[in-house]
Amino acid sequence: MCYCGCQRATAEEPTMDEPAELNKLRWRSRRGMRELDHLFDRYLSHRWAQASEAERGVFLRFLDCEDDKLWRWLMGYEVCQDASFAALIVTIRALPA
Repeated sequence: MCYCGCQRATAEEPTMDEPAELNKLRWRSRRGMRELDHLFDRYLSHRWAQASEAERGVFLRFLDCEDDKLWRWLMGYEVCQDASFAALIVTIRALPA
């Protein structure tokens, strides 16, 4: 099963519609805070497709964090102590606008 709840295709199975999977992830990443929504949308648009399974897992765990913490980390007001989150934050910040 995929991170967003859909069934991941194996070599024998047909691939799930990638846009549908991405839309589920976009919905899951919605925060209602414009800055966070924009950053997460950029990540999904520019990075998700080539991200490793490990990075995808980190991103999905990242989405479970509280919005105020996410905002402070991504804006650089606070340093995240989790090394995997810190690497993801650097990746998200470096994405083109």
